Amino acid sequence: MAQQDKDPNNSAMSSKSSAGTTMDPDATFMKKAARGGTAEVELGQLAVQKGSNEQVKEFGQRMVDDHTKANNELKQVASQKQIDLPQEMSAKDKATKARLEKLSGAQFDRAYMNCMVKDHQADVAEFARESKMAKDPAVKSFAQQTLPTLREHLKEAEKIAPTQTAQRTPGM
Repeated sequence: MAQQDKDPNNSAMSSKSSAGTTMDPDATFMKKAARGGTAEVELGQLAVQKGSNEQVKEFGQRMVDDHTKANNELKQVASQKQIDLPQEMSAKDKATKARLEKLSGAQFDRAYMNCMVKDHQADVAEFARESKMAKDPAVKSFAQQTLPTLREHLKEAEKIAPTQTAQRTPGM
């Protein structure tokens, strides 16, 4: 609370937007969404390859399909705004992928689904905020159109994740 009373010209927000290029919040959201979407596709492909549970494999394929579609829609919006989107995952997502690549069987399924629950909780919050706060109508529309799918992903991930913790793989 006390931090809100400080001079708004010295806030982290104003220094963030004035540092380097003019990064408006909509462009920042689009770049973060592009990185996140790329991660969902790559991790989904990993789940299709490495998943031992059919539900996990199907969920992974849905991530590939839905996030590829959303990524393509985001690219169209970004090109209209002349914003270059990153083509690769964030360092954090790369580390998650590297960790998941070392797992197999039920361990992989459990870790992947727990990751998907956390990721989609954050995604739903960000897209909900952007669908209300975005200044650019095209960005706002993208967030509003993508949000219901992300909510479905979260609901599905929350349904599948607990079933993975109860399973034991013979010999482990």
